[in-house]
Amino acid sequence: MLILASTSPYRRALLEKLQLPFECMAPQVDETPAADEPIEQLVQRLSEAKARAIATNHPNAWVIGSDQSATVAGQQLVKPGTRGRARQQLKLLSGQRVAFHTGLSVCHGDHCLTTLDTTWTQFRTLDDALIDYYLDHEQPWNCAGAIKSEGLGIILIKRIENDDPNALIGLPLIKLIDLLSALDYPFPWKRDTGAATATP
Repeated sequence: MLILASTSPYRRALLEKLQLPFECMAPQVDETPAADEPIEQLVQRLSEAKARAIATNHPNAWVIGSDQSATVAGQQLVKPGTRGRARQQLKLLSGQRVAFHTGLSVCHGDHCLTTLDTTWTQFRTLDDALIDYYLDHEQPWNCAGAIKSEGLGIILIKRIENDDPNALIGLPLIKLIDLLSALDYPFPWKRDTGAATATP
């Protein structure tokens, strides 16, 4: 049994690419950062906490947890909440190089593996017309940095630096396959069919 510890429709859509049966469950986790906790450490801690929160009641399942945060010049990007603050954030991001840090965890039984994936993005020079068009059509008030890269936010980005095109949206599938493999997930392409090899 495979469980995604998230109700995000975007992470769900990414996991569906693997064509594996899975369920989505919402973990109850306190996401408050610890004092002076580095972002890279925070996203890994929260991804593992999310996976463990579900795995506790499903010890035989492989549970996937993920958490993502973005930084520019070492400063964490937060959810703007309003159009005015979203506009201010996007003006700040204009022409900047932004890091999206994704913590990824898989728990199975007594074992839990966690890794960090960082995607660097180079933002275009964002003029007022582009910012207003984006905000009119996407309204990303609840997205960190007002960046909704899985939607129209892609028009704000000039370049993406990562080996996995899925990582920016919050679920790095290449590393996920590695973690699942390390915890002996029974991928359908690895199953022993039991068929004997005929000999002439």
